[in-house]
Amino acid sequence: MHNGADQFAKNILREALSRASSPETEVEVLAATQKIDVYSVPDPARDAERAGMGLLGELSAEPSLFEPFHRTPGLRQVRSCLRKQLTWYHELERRARAQASPVGASSNDAEPDASTQPAVAFPALVVISSGRPESVLAAYECRKAKPGVSHAAPGLALRIVVLSELPRTQETLLLRLLGSGRVLREALADLAAMPEDAWERSVATPLLVHFRLGLDEQATSEEDDVSAEIRAWFEDYQQKLRNEGLKEGGRNLLLRQLRARFGELPAAVVARIDAADVAELERWGERVLGARTLDEVLGAPS
Repeated sequence: MHNGADQFAKNILREALSRASSPETEVEVLAATQKIDVYSVPDPARDAERAGMGLLGELSAEPSLFEPFHRTPGLRQVRSCLRKQLTWYHELERRARAQASPVGASSNDAEPDASTQPAVAFPALVVISSGRPESVLAAYECRKAKPGVSHAAPGLALRIVVLSELPRTQETLLLRLLGSGRVLREALADLAAMPEDAWERSVATPLLVHFRLGLDEQATSEEDDVSAEIRAWFEDYQQKLRNEGLKEGGRNLLLRQLRARFGELPAAVVARIDAADVAELERWGERVLGARTLDEVLGAPS
């Protein structure tokens, strides 16, 4: 994964999964000279955090390889992912045998006796696709598990997530941020509408800012259409910060003026000021000097 959209997807997954797992990015698969984009192992001590992570929490409830595709992958690309999955499982088995062997004993790749082989969980493969990969779904006879998510035969441990088919809910937000076009625009709007302390905002906002800045520092690939979406979001985000700065400054100034003129303010008045927009704060501020009462400044509550 090299372009901005791919790096953004990998970082979103890693940061989000770190709430309840031990994620690694670009895990090297030696035998295949390939790298897993994100490999996640759930932490049993953080099951409560995982339960609040929506669809991503469900997908990370078992050791899993996450392979996001900005474009819809074909059979060749998914087969490459399956090769990584099988090779990584072989490596996990080798590590388990090495740990179980007595000190000084040699460890090799020979097929072990099944009775002495340590139990190793077969990792799931989660392929994240922007569009519907019809050839992949047909080849592996995938069946719909829930809207936007299909499973192949149990032995493959293959899950296909189609971002364009995910419902527009908070449970899918982090994954929808990996999409493009309408999916990404809606996800960015949903993110902006969330409370400031929402965990999704703490994960996504710094990365959106970082990748927007990164786009200014390097030429953007013509194929990386997520760049325009991030740029538009960043400009809106900057404007929001400016507006919030103006509002906070106007609020504090008005409270100081009112307290200096009328003394301690009722809680209801402070609440009205907190809820006011910039234009209201400016209008009230203009009335302070000539007003004899609080009602003359603020007027009757609507």
